[in-house]
Amino acid sequence: MTSTVDPRERSSLGAGVAAEVHRTSAPSSTAHVSVDAVALDAEIIDAGTAATADAAEYALWLGDDALILAQQLGHWISRAPELEEDVALANIALDLLGHARSLLHHAGTATGRSEDDLAYFRDEPEFRSAHLFEQPNGDFAHTIARQFIAAHYLYELYERLRASDDPTLAAIAAKAVKEVDYHRDHADQWVLRLAGGTDESRRRMMVALADLWPYVDELFADEALNDRLEGVAPRPSTLREPFDAAIALVLTEGELDEPRGFVSSGGGRRGRHSDHLGHIRSEMQVLARAHPGASW
Repeated sequence: MTSTVDPRERSSLGAGVAAEVHRTSAPSSTAHVSVDAVALDAEIIDAGTAATADAAEYALWLGDDALILAQQLGHWISRAPELEEDVALANIALDLLGHARSLLHHAGTATGRSEDDLAYFRDEPEFRSAHLFEQPNGDFAHTIARQFIAAHYLYELYERLRASDDPTLAAIAAKAVKEVDYHRDHADQWVLRLAGGTDESRRRMMVALADLWPYVDELFADEALNDRLEGVAPRPSTLREPFDAAIALVLTEGELDEPRGFVSSGGGRRGRHSDHLGHIRSEMQVLARAHPGASW
């Protein structure tokens, strides 16, 4: 299948699909893209109903979390401690990118914007990612600690979101929960492996958990938006108990204590972000902003 792809109409967020680009020798404003594996639009989960303003804002929360975390994990490609892990982190990133595409597409149905518009043409205050997802990769232990927290949170969230009155959110959650279940198991195994390895690996795992734990509370903080999403989305605070129980099982098995200390003020859901988001966003958006309206 050969088509001309406009990034405002068909998302470059799906650029991991195998494609061939054919350009004429003369300068042209368009390029022809042959997508061999799958039609990009078919990857998006869409129940065919436009999101309400509140559901769209909520989809931005989840879509931005997934997008930013996928961008972060992409940095491990060719840099992971072993080849199998290189592939595993890349696959997790692709799963998250798929979640982000569907969620941002759904958010855009309320305003007529595409997932590309939302990913590449918003400034920092317009993003709604929680601070946890913006934290740097750090060493491998820090990436695993972030994954450990994120995957357990996302599993509890998507498990509940499957019952949403919003058919698109329910369908996205039904698919995502299966993938996040693997992400959760992957993170659990690495936490235990690092905690039970050498003295140095254990020390790094403990430091990583202590560094990331201040950002946990924001994930479960109820916002004013949640008051308007009865039946559409679970209250974040109701996810905390099962999250804590699941986390405790792994920490106990690894003979690790739950970190104690300061709690981040958060604010990502309201557009107040850590300094890290600016660097992530700049790298992620530079090509699209340098050539706005380009097609490839």
